[in-house]
Amino acid sequence: MIYSHLADLYAVETKTLNRAVKRNLRRFPVDFMFQLTAKEPLGRGGRRYQPYVFTEQGVAMLSSVLNSERAVMVNVEIMRAFVRLRQMLASKADLARKLQELESKCDHQFRVVFDAIRQLMTPPPSKTKPIGFRPKALRK
Repeated sequence: MIYSHLADLYAVETKTLNRAVKRNLRRFPVDFMFQLTAKEPLGRGGRRYQPYVFTEQGVAMLSSVLNSERAVMVNVEIMRAFVRLRQMLASKADLARKLQELESKCDHQFRVVFDAIRQLMTPPPSKTKPIGFRPKALRK
């Protein structure tokens, strides 16, 4: 996302966002934030410098360096999402362990059932391309 749009989303002025980023540059590596080149025009307008663009991780990092009420709320929700994700992963691991225990107790007649359950637990491969900007250094 472009810095000016993020400033609107986080309810801060663009100069406040830019200042927070410059004060915390180590928190924004190239896979979090980068500057558009002159060959990548962004509409019209008399900018003195090319605008910054933030990846998904950069947007999340902004919520931790900005001090607006909305940025604080976003940061709290990001932390809650990480906790929920960790709980989901733990429950999946627990389910796989229980399935392994059950399989070791049963005879080979149920192998087809256990194989089907494992297949259902495996997520399908993603057929979509990732969205968003990717710096040339990180493109594959």
